[in-house]
Amino acid sequence: MNTHPTAIIHPGARLDETVEVGPYAIIGEHVEIGFGTVVQAHAFIDGHTTIGKNCKIFPFACVGMPTQDLKYDGGTTYAEIGDGTTLREF
Repeated sequence: MNTHPTAIIHPGARLDETVEVGPYAIIGEHVEIGFGTVVQAHAFIDGHTTIGKNCKIFPFACVGMPTQDLKYDGGTTYAEIGDGTTLREF
């Protein structure tokens, strides 16, 4: 795994050995990231999130956070990102 020394990756996160993590990226405990995915600088990935193979997560993307739906009343939420997906900034 190619991880920048300033990245913060929770020990419980499961990242394929081919994942690249850029400077200041943060990856939470319940995150799983697949083969060949690139997480660029300052990206934030948390919650119960699964990201597939060969994805690109651009700087300042925020993935897997609690829903912004005002009707949400608690409980665990999940984010599942398929193979080959590109998630852009913000």
